[in-house]
Amino acid sequence: MQRFILGKKNQIALLGAVLIVIGFTGELGFQNEAVAVWSFAIASIIGVLPIAIQAYQALKVKVVSIEVLVTIAVMGAFFIKNLEESAIVTFLFLFGAFLEQRTLNKTRSAIKELTEMAPESALKQMENGEFAEVDVDEVDVGDILLVKTGAKIPVDGTVLSGEGYINEASITGESVTVAKEKGSGVYAGTILENGTLQIVADRVGEDTTFGKIIELVEEAQDSKSEAERVIDRFSKYYTPAVLVFAIVVWLFSRDIELAITLLVLGCPGALVIGVPVSNVAGIGNGARHGILLKGSEVIGDFSKVDTIVFDKTGTLTIGNPKVAGQAFYTENVEESLAYLASVEKESDHPLADAVVEHIGAPPLYPVEKTDVVKGGGIIAHANGHRVVVGNVALMEREKVHISEKARADIARFEENDSSLVLTAVDGDLKVLMGIRDQIRPGVKEVLQKLKRLGVKNLVVLSGDNQGTVDLVARELGLTEAHGHMLPEDKSAYIEELIAKGHIVAFVGDGVNDSPSLALAQIGIAMGGGTDVAIETSDVVLMNSDLSRLPHALGLTKATANNMRQNIFIAVGVVLVLLASVFLSEWMNMSIGMLAHEASILVVILNGMRLLRFKLRY
Repeated sequence: MQRFILGKKNQIALLGAVLIVIGFTGELGFQNEAVAVWSFAIASIIGVLPIAIQAYQALKVKVVSIEVLVTIAVMGAFFIKNLEESAIVTFLFLFGAFLEQRTLNKTRSAIKELTEMAPESALKQMENGEFAEVDVDEVDVGDILLVKTGAKIPVDGTVLSGEGYINEASITGESVTVAKEKGSGVYAGTILENGTLQIVADRVGEDTTFGKIIELVEEAQDSKSEAERVIDRFSKYYTPAVLVFAIVVWLFSRDIELAITLLVLGCPGALVIGVPVSNVAGIGNGARHGILLKGSEVIGDFSKVDTIVFDKTGTLTIGNPKVAGQAFYTENVEESLAYLASVEKESDHPLADAVVEHIGAPPLYPVEKTDVVKGGGIIAHANGHRVVVGNVALMEREKVHISEKARADIARFEENDSSLVLTAVDGDLKVLMGIRDQIRPGVKEVLQKLKRLGVKNLVVLSGDNQGTVDLVARELGLTEAHGHMLPEDKSAYIEELIAKGHIVAFVGDGVNDSPSLALAQIGIAMGGGTDVAIETSDVVLMNSDLSRLPHALGLTKATANNMRQNIFIAVGVVLVLLASVFLSEWMNMSIGMLAHEASILVVILNGMRLLRFKLRY
């Protein structure tokens, strides 16, 4: 019976509204007191039933809830035959609960949108080689699946055949399509916008990246921040204190209507709901933009960050060496590049890969008699010519003449901390290339935004040599730069910053930097949705795009500020209402309940503004 009544709260509120209208129509329109009395009485009785049931359930677990105060107030009003106010109070309370639930559901829209993106079926290759549609729960690791244009990718997997473009907004928050071909990784919940793919399932169900995102967002929205825990403890004692205060007022004043009014006005509803709705809306906004904030506690700490420490390779830089400059000392450039590419094709060194990628696809010469010089380079014969590719020391060892112009170019490249690759053909220097890891596009603008958001210290830590790290720091305008740092050195440095009183966030790739991610107050993973990134950090930038970092920081600051606004609104309304009881003659129980419900809606709507948050600069 209790479950049935609680399930019909909205219908009861509607019936109560109809009865109140009938009561006022009978009283004011037809001067029929009997119709008014019976209408208000029935509205009060049926309206208080779901409230009283919730009050009883709270008292069973020794909690004096808001429903307890309202139930006592309504019963008291009914006892003193103030039927109009008891009917209006029950209706306003039930109607307010309805509006609260609707608006709260909107703040949880991010998780709802995510769950709706979850794939429900898949085209699975059966034993006879044909593809049949099955429920996604029937797909196992190793199964081969067919994905057609417009369909959702059902699992995390690898493309076996086919080509297409996938919208990965559910993972990265970025709706730009990504090209996929044989060997490419794909994620569950993303959409194949055109093309046809056959994929092999690597991770299924809750183990997929998409499944973990949903789980993390759900856990984050259900978690409680320190502010929420403090308010919960406060309301645990505050609500019974209101009840005691009302009893004391009644004992001294013998004015039961005043005591009942105090019960209604003292309800801490807006205070209890104001902080959670801010957190939920903030986490929801982050999820929509490919930013996972792993809990309400993260929001509070992240909003206070004054120092952000970055790993260099793969975070501030691309992590893939590229040719940054080149110089030629021959008229036949194409032929010299062909010799260089032919020899470098024989090497698996990262610098060789950068050279080959930069040159492209020139005509290649047959290479023979290859000799790899450890720490120097490679010597080979190509098309009947002796080709030496390597550093300055190898050139000097091979008696290759280096002109003054070439030495000036070498010095210039070294100032930019580039690794040098020189090419000599038959003893003559032909080509000089400078290779270095490239700064990620847009990183400088990101760091400037972080400074405007109040981050005082921007630090880079790297295992590279100090010269390389200093160059990156100068180029990006960082506060500090430290090279030759092993993972344990980075951890020790972060501990030192925390000991000095800094609130530190560490941005890394979530793999070799996991100790630092765990040590910092806020660990931010550039994980691209990898397992390690999701598990290790407090914040995950799902698309590994640093441009999301200012949005994440700005969002947490806006969320923390929104919480404070809601607390101020909630406490201010209660104080004004309580003061008006003693300082005015117009305050009554109905007006108090209306103001009480209005304050709840105000804090909810204020929190919902975070769903539309966008960084303004």
